[in-house]
Amino acid sequence: MLNPSTPSPSRWERVSTFLYLRPRLFLLLLLGPALLWMLVVYLGSLGTLLLQSFFSLDDFTGQVVRQFTLSTYASLLTHANLDIVLRTAGMAAAVTLADALLAFPLAYFMARYASPRGKAILYLAVLMPLWSSYIVRVYSWRLILAKEGILTWFLAQLGLSGLLDALLSLPYLGAPALAISPIGMFLVFTYVWLPYMVLPIQAALERLPRSLLEASGDLGAQPRQTLRFITLPLVLPGVVAGSIFTFALTLGDFVVPSALGNSSYFIGQAVLTHQGTSGNIPLAAAFTVIPMAIMILYLLGARRLGAFDAL
Repeated sequence: MLNPSTPSPSRWERVSTFLYLRPRLFLLLLLGPALLWMLVVYLGSLGTLLLQSFFSLDDFTGQVVRQFTLSTYASLLTHANLDIVLRTAGMAAAVTLADALLAFPLAYFMARYASPRGKAILYLAVLMPLWSSYIVRVYSWRLILAKEGILTWFLAQLGLSGLLDALLSLPYLGAPALAISPIGMFLVFTYVWLPYMVLPIQAALERLPRSLLEASGDLGAQPRQTLRFITLPLVLPGVVAGSIFTFALTLGDFVVPSALGNSSYFIGQAVLTHQGTSGNIPLAAAFTVIPMAIMILYLLGARRLGAFDAL
């Protein structure tokens, strides 16, 4: 029997007790809005995009024909469209490899040798570019790589103008200036996505027990052998985790190719042109499905390597 002097529970206390006794209902109320948003906005938009890719465009009226057909996907097999896909995938792979090669030494120094103060400074240096506008950074690089830019001037002072001219005369890579060449796009892509590679590798190195490295040395392994057989295999999931970001972001980007590229299109530019200029929404949707399919395969391979554990 309740003591008359005991105050009755408030409304919020009763609600709290009700939810505490029903954990599944509480979980549903907690996650429901986020899951509903994901289902409706994210997965719904992807489903609509996939559905649009199976429509076609009437060449005479310019209207979308909402009948199931594979003709839009067949048009992706033309030489021009295949060039766009291969050019984009090749650039994404090259940028991912370059970022991994640049990020690993920096991440290794941060994890193994930097003092706490030095590590904080390096973290700040890696993250500070992300605080500025992405478009501002890209257009700043356009000025740096211009024919009258500071990079050309600096190479001229070192007497390397001939080397730059020889580099720009290479087939498929050359252009009148770095700012409108594939080499320039490669440099900018590598710069803007580098932080996304450094942080996962550094996190993976932080979790690597020092005792394993010490045991390897005690057993007579040289430093290069320890790096090859101990460090790299255990840090590989972190490298793959970083590559997920760099590869996917390069696949879908259209700002860098638009600001620094030439007439050679990338997937992002093709999607923007077909959707905005020509109004060919089915072909734009089909182009968008390509990087989605590539990333699905990539993520399946990354999962097998344990990359998601390093995110």
